Amino acid sequence: MTRKPVHIAVYDTFADWETGYATTGLVRVGYETRTVGPDLEPVTTLGGLRVTPDLALDDLRPEDSSLLILTGADLWDSGDDLAPFARKAREFLDAGVPVAAICGATAGLAREGLLDDRAHTSAISFYLAATEYKGGERYVETDAVTDGVLVTAGPTEPVAFAREVFALLKVYEGEVLDAWYRLFHDSDASAYEILEAAEQAAEQAAGEATGQAPEQAGRE
Repeated sequence: MTRKPVHIAVYDTFADWETGYATTGLVRVGYETRTVGPDLEPVTTLGGLRVTPDLALDDLRPEDSSLLILTGADLWDSGDDLAPFARKAREFLDAGVPVAAICGATAGLAREGLLDDRAHTSAISFYLAATEYKGGERYVETDAVTDGVLVTAGPTEPVAFAREVFALLKVYEGEVLDAWYRLFHDSDASAYEILEAAEQAAEQAAGEATGQAPEQAGRE
């Protein structure tokens, strides 16, 4: 199946640990990931990694994407440098294309008015309240929340964040999604067998679709 790419917003002070579970899972099932910067100049993450964006924000169109991921960054709370990314999120949501925001990016969406009428979460309720947004009654005290095509999560919940992304894009569902979460969040070794069986079934289905033996389909 041909899928549109997943786009990851990158900017200086980008919290690079917040997307790893989500992006790894998406790549493993065939999604391409592309980074989007304010322009094409390299940025430096909070972890000191230097990232050169694949495309500039102005060139990103919702119709070319499966998902826009926005992570935390010091810049979300130190000025308006990242406001264009929140405005781009509005474009995506208006077009019905998913957006996933974690940590400080949720404050950016709050300032843009995108959380006023949607259930959401963040680091803590008063963090968003400081933005003077109007969605306080829609705040949910939980790890991660999906409302329509918007996912939000707090900074300590990259696994729950990934779970919601997988559910929204139907990467994993039901028992398999639950097993993935139990393995990576709870270190429940018994969940591995469920994931392994699901992967083998997917490889077999891919082999049958292409006329290849399952082991050959899994290698390609």
